[in-house]
Amino acid sequence: MATLGLSKVFILDKYFTELQKFWETEKKLQDASSSNEAVHLQQRLRSLSTELVTLRNRLHVSQPPSAGQLQQQQQQQIVATEKSGNNAQHEEKGTVQQQQQQQQQVCAPAVPPRTSLSHHAAATTTTTTLGNNHPHHHQQQASSSSSNNNNNHSNTGMASSGHRHPQHHQQQQQQQTQQIEAVKRHCGLTAPVSCVTALRSSSQQFSDAKKQQQQRENPAAAGVAKQSPENIASIEDLIHLPGPLTEDAVLKCLQARFCLQRYHTNVGPILVCLNPYTNVGNPLTLTSTRTVPLSPHLNRVVGEAVRQQSETGYPQAVILSGTSGSGKTFASMLLLRQLFDVAGGGPETDAFKHLAAAFTVLRSLGSAKTASNSESSRIGHFIEVQVTDGALYRTKIHCYFLDQTRVIRPLPKEKNYHIFYQMLAGLSAEERCRLNLEGFSVANLRYLQHGDQRQDEAEDAARFQAWKSCLGVLGIPFLDVVRVLAAVLILGNVGFSDGPGPGIEVAVVGEAELAAVAALLGITPAALLRGLTSRTHNARGQLVKSVCDANMSNMTRDSLAKALYCRTVATIVRRANSLKRLGSTLGTLSSDSNESVHNQAEVQSQHASTIGSSAGGTGSRSMTALNNAVRHATDGFIGILDMFGFEDPAPSQLEHLCINLCAETMQHFYNTHIFKSSIESCRDEGIRCDVEVDYVDNVPCIDLISSLRTGLLSMLDVECSIRGTAESYVAKVKVQHKQNPRLYEPRTVDCRSFGIQHFAGRVIYDASDFLDTNKDVVPDDLVAVFYKHTCNFGFATHLFGSELKALYASDTVPRGVSFRISPTSHTDLLNGDEPISTLTQDFHTRLDNLLRTLVHARPHFVRCVRSNASESPMQFDRNVAMRQIRSLQVLETVNLMAGGEFVITMIMSREKLMEE
Repeated sequence: MATLGLSKVFILDKYFTELQKFWETEKKLQDASSSNEAVHLQQRLRSLSTELVTLRNRLHVSQPPSAGQLQQQQQQQIVATEKSGNNAQHEEKGTVQQQQQQQQQVCAPAVPPRTSLSHHAAATTTTTTLGNNHPHHHQQQASSSSSNNNNNHSNTGMASSGHRHPQHHQQQQQQQTQQIEAVKRHCGLTAPVSCVTALRSSSQQFSDAKKQQQQRENPAAAGVAKQSPENIASIEDLIHLPGPLTEDAVLKCLQARFCLQRYHTNVGPILVCLNPYTNVGNPLTLTSTRTVPLSPHLNRVVGEAVRQQSETGYPQAVILSGTSGSGKTFASMLLLRQLFDVAGGGPETDAFKHLAAAFTVLRSLGSAKTASNSESSRIGHFIEVQVTDGALYRTKIHCYFLDQTRVIRPLPKEKNYHIFYQMLAGLSAEERCRLNLEGFSVANLRYLQHGDQRQDEAEDAARFQAWKSCLGVLGIPFLDVVRVLAAVLILGNVGFSDGPGPGIEVAVVGEAELAAVAALLGITPAALLRGLTSRTHNARGQLVKSVCDANMSNMTRDSLAKALYCRTVATIVRRANSLKRLGSTLGTLSSDSNESVHNQAEVQSQHASTIGSSAGGTGSRSMTALNNAVRHATDGFIGILDMFGFEDPAPSQLEHLCINLCAETMQHFYNTHIFKSSIESCRDEGIRCDVEVDYVDNVPCIDLISSLRTGLLSMLDVECSIRGTAESYVAKVKVQHKQNPRLYEPRTVDCRSFGIQHFAGRVIYDASDFLDTNKDVVPDDLVAVFYKHTCNFGFATHLFGSELKALYASDTVPRGVSFRISPTSHTDLLNGDEPISTLTQDFHTRLDNLLRTLVHARPHFVRCVRSNASESPMQFDRNVAMRQIRSLQVLETVNLMAGGEFVITMIMSREKLMEE
């Protein structure tokens, strides 16, 4: 039924938006401080009034029915009259009254009074139900109080019974007319209206609804001809699919469109994107999108986000989701490019060039080949674009880096990060000599040799030159970054073994490599060796030094490699964000920018106080400046979220558990916004849902992983604190959740493995390295060697700047404390021997903060689907696509959109926003 008149629904939605603007402008006119401002506002009011009249008139305009439609409507009306008896006569009487009301309302003013806003929901919460042979009307829910809601629910039940007394019906109609009289006068709503059926008459509603129901239940009986592939491929929106809505019907439509190179299909306001793999070698950067034609479907997503943000000031978020390899990253770059075309001045602006350079640098640092995706993003991104008055004025990239273990140990048949291969292929002979990389290759570097060694050196060299140029655009010294990257590569060839005899507990394997790393990091080989092999302990206030064994020394070496790499990435992100302020120093929604928000607010308040001191009103002007600063910090952004997709590598490690938790969380956010809120809104308003939508709720899986006390991550933190083992951790997990159907025992029994049934499939996790990965620590003995007095490489000292500041705040260094491998805030630095937070705690906190941001934004969903598992161009694998369609619950979404309940929710949410 949602297809019967959605255009009028959105016209009505637009009408209310313009009406809100009219009222706001009217209020500004009352507070105008000059004649010029008053004249400008009066012109604005006239323009808005004209627009309101146009929209109101459009609500009355409908296409003239064809002769066949008229004949069909007449036949259906005759049948309905014969079967409904007195009810049909009563309905006819109501129709005559409605026509009289329409004639009386022709000259109604365009703008209703502001007091009618509280009754807008009454005009959009009635629907025509199916299930009997004659039409029934659900009574309009027109009250905002609980008592009136109860009365309306009882009236709804009476309406659906089909045995109402005419006098009683007339009283109810009069009461409803009084409640929504203002809106009816000015919008042309001459009867109880459904936002699903979009102001159509009752006979038209019943006729169209009955016809659609017959088509879906029995296409042959309804006279629906079998659709050819060409006809199916022409369907732009899956809610218009004829016949029964099944997974096969959805899949056939997507496949038919795919074969005609139509990779984007709507499901109402939701967009489904198929990845055709037509350009597998694309680096998936913002620069690479400049030669790609923009999809009109993606353009509409951006246009709608910009429109809603401009009209309402409400934050918008475009959320891309799908399995790994489904094309989320490239789609996000296309969306970002289009956003710059609409609101940022286009690709020739400095802001676009800086952002494009940042993504080129980050793609090489944050992408790697996995078993299922040759261009897998290992860093999640939330791109926050601040927009004011329809123009982009600031962008910020929020990065979520999880896959640190890949730096030291890529999985079999996978690769390390792209930048290492690009650097080896693109460095000149002189640069190799300067970086101590002479004689090294993928085959003899330990951090690279155990993964996939295949390499396209020409492509890697070309990408490295582009990466080098982009570092210059960002103002980041090329040599500083490659010195750290070269040190990470060579550090993997430094090994430790048990000492040959008493007094020598550990022996160095690769002393030349140790010296090369030390030279690159600006420290002495002796200092580096001491940092890797010695440990300070605090035993009841007494500092005790010890020498690590070979295993512990090798673990410390790997911790240093991971710390150098992820801190370099974080530094580049901070630098990139500092360049894209576009003339503004206002903060964003992120917690790490609160200080800049308050500082800017304070500066503006002082400035306002100085200006306003001569004219009075200093306090109000200061408060206005403060409110504006806070508003810009919390509203007015358009976000593009490209987070991790579902993965099932072998073996799956802790990072993959966090990645899949992120995918589960994004799926739950989709379920909540699309399914749960729509169904609950209809139920709360007393609206009967014509379609039963049975969606899969993945909350039990999320609780299994992340619940406060019994979740897998919480239990892992406890096991880390008591210095447990992987075996003890898995045993406790299986005991705690033995009754949980989401946790299962793998076929290959291993005391360190367990399986989880995710929304997108089953995954077996190997917990062998869970504890060490979660601790995520580097000892202060190692951090101390980068202090500026002993290290002549300023960039390396900068990477550990916060930790060194906290460490040298005391006279005793080192003193047996630990720091996080990944950079963290200053408050999390020291807590006895261990950092306060763990890797999973930090990730969970950041994920929660992201969700808080998304909850306060208006989401626009883009569901990405990979066309095949082998990344073959223009091949559509039905089984691969079907699994994704099922996990993304595309069919359930189609059923919901076709039933119209989601449209009701959209209109109601807009009205609630206007009331606020």
